[in-house]
Amino acid sequence: MSARKTAEIRFAQHAPNPFFTVVGGEIAPGGIPVSRLAERVGRTPFYVYERQAIGARVASLRAALPRAMHLHYAIKANPMPAVVHHLAGLTDGLDVASAQEMAVALDAGVAPERVSFAGPGKSAAEIRRAVAAGITVTVESALQLEQAVQAGAALGVLPRVAVRVNPAFELKSSGMKMGGGPKPFGIDEVRVPEVLDRVRESGVHLSGLHIFGGSQNLRADAIVDAQRKTYELGLSLLRQWGGPVDWLNLGGGLGVPYFPGEAELDLGPVAENLHRLSERAGAELGAPLVIELGRYLVAHAGLYVCRVLDRKESCGQVFVVTDGGLHHHLAASGNFGQVLRKNYPVAVANRIDAPTDEVQTVVGPLCTPLDVLAERMPLAHAEPGDLIAVFQSGAYGLTASPTAFLSHPAPAEVLV
Repeated sequence: MSARKTAEIRFAQHAPNPFFTVVGGEIAPGGIPVSRLAERVGRTPFYVYERQAIGARVASLRAALPRAMHLHYAIKANPMPAVVHHLAGLTDGLDVASAQEMAVALDAGVAPERVSFAGPGKSAAEIRRAVAAGITVTVESALQLEQAVQAGAALGVLPRVAVRVNPAFELKSSGMKMGGGPKPFGIDEVRVPEVLDRVRESGVHLSGLHIFGGSQNLRADAIVDAQRKTYELGLSLLRQWGGPVDWLNLGGGLGVPYFPGEAELDLGPVAENLHRLSERAGAELGAPLVIELGRYLVAHAGLYVCRVLDRKESCGQVFVVTDGGLHHHLAASGNFGQVLRKNYPVAVANRIDAPTDEVQTVVGPLCTPLDVLAERMPLAHAEPGDLIAVFQSGAYGLTASPTAFLSHPAPAEVLV
């Protein structure tokens, strides 16, 4: 085995990946050659997430962001307990979107006051569990607020709540728009003052406001514009509130490049703007700002690895058939929000240095034409037994996929 080296792994038309090392011509998450890692896991397919890549992303953010700003991890991006435990020690708080995610966060040893629970469809039982745990319930309707108040009265606990605001503006050019116009998320900004009046009347603790305009944005100017508008809206509402809060959550929105022609987000203008807003928050609110990120912290650090079962040719097109597919990685198959299917970065993982001189289509084992991991993509020549890796797979992979579809075995997950 040759010495370990760091490599910027390049793909045709995709942004290069500088996060993983290469050992002996193989991609090596955590310094472990992928063929050896497959033996360690004991089977394919599997997801692998790298601690070092996650830590490096958090460190680069910490270096760019204001010291006073809080960085939260949105667990929904990747709720694997080992990943959550790792990020719990690197961030200032965790944001959850279900009772199960709340349990994972608390099991990671995070203080309850560092956990917030968002989501438009919380049940009364979930809210009661959150109040009992002492975490912040991000209320997204007047009913959710009343359920939190009732739970506190029944349990003899002072509830901690935040109010999620549906802003009148949206995050332009975002992959998913979470605010602006009719939305199931949060409370329309014009109705927030009356909800805050009810918070005051009920005597519950207001942790802050949560304003999330959109996600998966690669345009720094759009993110800067949305963050400015978010701060101004939050400042206006909190001045009407008139009391102290623990924080103002500006949401996230920082995107990662998945598809051909996309580049990494330029963090510089975003960080400069957040420095200015953080200074204002200290003077005008007496409270820190929060930035809430999920995908941006973990997507780059994950690979989905599957094994080639067969190689065949049909009408002049080469098909590589693997034991993994859309039932494990719906997003990479193009069936999770894409209008026109585009390829994720994909490579023959055990021959990462080999020339990508053959156009191949990588498909899974399912009886559907939708089961495609790479369509007509330049790859190294692949044969049965080779390992295929789908990059940018650390977020919205396994838990965003229909694992029961056609009853194939579920993949493994490891953190290295």
